[in-house]
Amino acid sequence: MREVVKVTRNYQITIPATIREKIGIREGDYVEVVYDEKENVIKIAPFRRKRLTIKLGRDVSVEEIEKATEEFLNEATS
Repeated sequence: MREVVKVTRNYQITIPATIREKIGIREGDYVEVVYDEKENVIKIAPFRRKRLTIKLGRDVSVEEIEKATEEFLNEATS
């Protein structure tokens, strides 16, 4: 599948609907952009972050919540 898009003055592009639907990208999702030097191409792929989970059914300590929050924030900023 091949599409041509225009780069805006802010260096942004729109991923065509046919491609977004095929790979499951929705508004608000993150994508990973990689430059492949060997092939001299830019690759865009959905970026699936692992979800933050805390086991329920037991007491959760403040330390566990702080640790989970810190891990989430570190992932979000990297």
